[in-house]
Amino acid sequence: MSGPLTGYRIIELAGIGPAPMAAMMMGDMGADIIRVDRVKTHVMDRFADPRFNVHGRSRRSVSVDLQKPEGAEVVLRLCKSADGIMEPFRPGVAERLGVGPDACLKANPKIVYGRMTGWGQTGPLAKAAGHDQNYIALTGALHAIGRKGQKPVPPLNLVGDFGGGGMLLAYGMVCGLLEAQKSGKGQVVDAAMVDGAALLLGALYGMVGAGLWNDKERECNMLDGGAHFYDTYETKDGKYVSIGSIEPQFYALLVEKAGLAGQNLPAQHDRAQWPMMKQKLEDVFRTKTRDEWCQIMEGSDVCFAPVLTMSEAPHHPAAKARNAYVDVGGFDQPAPAPRFSRTQEAVPKPAPKRGANTEEVLEQSGFSAAEIAELKKGGIVGAAA
Repeated sequence: MSGPLTGYRIIELAGIGPAPMAAMMMGDMGADIIRVDRVKTHVMDRFADPRFNVHGRSRRSVSVDLQKPEGAEVVLRLCKSADGIMEPFRPGVAERLGVGPDACLKANPKIVYGRMTGWGQTGPLAKAAGHDQNYIALTGALHAIGRKGQKPVPPLNLVGDFGGGGMLLAYGMVCGLLEAQKSGKGQVVDAAMVDGAALLLGALYGMVGAGLWNDKERECNMLDGGAHFYDTYETKDGKYVSIGSIEPQFYALLVEKAGLAGQNLPAQHDRAQWPMMKQKLEDVFRTKTRDEWCQIMEGSDVCFAPVLTMSEAPHHPAAKARNAYVDVGGFDQPAPAPRFSRTQEAVPKPAPKRGANTEEVLEQSGFSAAEIAELKKGGIVGAAA
């Protein structure tokens, strides 16, 4: 790979959710990601065929038994030639396994140690189990998403696991690596999904503080589906389109292209009339198919887009023009992002099989052939699964 992180080596202790995404993002940008997998099959091995583990791409894999002290020693030796390490465990687990921050920083004082959790390393919930919607529930994000009078709707696991988790950890790791270049010292990065999800809400917290957002009800604000000009609408063929005509000039164009120009319509921001205007737009959009509305509105300043399925998205002309999806291992998946003008990233490689690169990585890290043979014999490291 030739991306902007080429030359950096990051150890990734295998996990699920946000930490693998952070490692993928860094690997996509050229970092040498070495995932430390278990020696034996585990419940986390969700894909019988690793090709379909998109967040597992762009790295190499070594299998190490961290339940044995010798396994921890292998990881600590890998740390000596690494720039960073990331772990996905609850607080205290890495320490118990012998690969906590103190041990890794002793092995390499310049290493950046990233820790990915839901609740953070400290606080009353630190060691409690949880998942995405639990973490975003505590920030106000989950409460804000859904229709009026109905229960909150989980936004998949995008806000906590990935937006507030994986991206936060990747950002934290890069910040730590940049600082280590200046100071010559490593440090611990405490990346918590509850913190990241709260940061994503920053602008809305500002609106609540200014009295511009109703925090008690859903679907009554401009950006939560309350406004008729910022919502999705069903079309004649049972599909959907999205409208985001916030600015007055864009709203005027929406009115024109929807065939409502010349009617005695209320002011755009007359909230009392939003339900009536939403019904009017619902009736309008049901008169044509999604593709017909695309012919009328797509590419204009209405701020319009068809609501596509994941099967449709890679085939949209805009996605094709930007090569937004790439074929990796025989199926379409999101391409590396962001784009760089000079240090362009290569097409990613599919996720490796567990332990596929064990001998190669150990040799590169200074292990002798005799040492590798002894580790394999003792079940400390494994071959490709």
